[in-house]
Amino acid sequence: MRIVFLGPPGAGKGTQAETVSREKKIPHVSSGNLLREAVESGTETGVKAQSHIEKGLLVPDQIVVDIIKDRIVKNDCSSGFILDGFPRTLSQAKVLDEVLERLGNKLDLVFYFAVSQQNVVLRLSGRRTCGNCGANYHMVYVPSAKEGVCDKCGGVLSQRADDKPETILERLRVYREQTEDLIAYYRKNGILEEIQSDESIEKITENILSTINDHCKK
Repeated sequence: MRIVFLGPPGAGKGTQAETVSREKKIPHVSSGNLLREAVESGTETGVKAQSHIEKGLLVPDQIVVDIIKDRIVKNDCSSGFILDGFPRTLSQAKVLDEVLERLGNKLDLVFYFAVSQQNVVLRLSGRRTCGNCGANYHMVYVPSAKEGVCDKCGGVLSQRADDKPETILERLRVYREQTEDLIAYYRKNGILEEIQSDESIEKITENILSTINDHCKK
């Protein structure tokens, strides 16, 4: 199964992708994680991407496309994958289709995670990350025992620059502007499934797996 998880930042795509990846035994390919790894390692691609990420802007197509192309041609993706956070624009979607066509494949399903702006701001602005070991927390959902201190290593917890409320709202505005045509494209192709991601994590997972299983029976 070759699947795309499409939705605004904070819609829960990453959480669901990890679960579905384990259930279906296919890789979870996160464009955000790949970009952050490039930024942290100081690669040429990472340096180019960093200024866009910190301002809450979408990283230019060519940078993201190159990273994703290199990832999905690896052997562990031969039986399928879950793309999380890519494509974000119509042009990226068409490039992805071309890459898959050259490999003799195509997308099976695209899940669009519909979520309220209020929930997005709550989910993202509360995230905290340990600067030492990389452990993730949330001030509401997964708080550390001592505020600002990592339970695992005692490191300092910090908020990512792109998780500040004002930056989140800008990310949402840009996302909606960039992806309107993308959603229409996949709907026209008959592979778009809308998921209400204001629901519980368990219910969302249940809905996704049910849809995938139904598709496999066709």
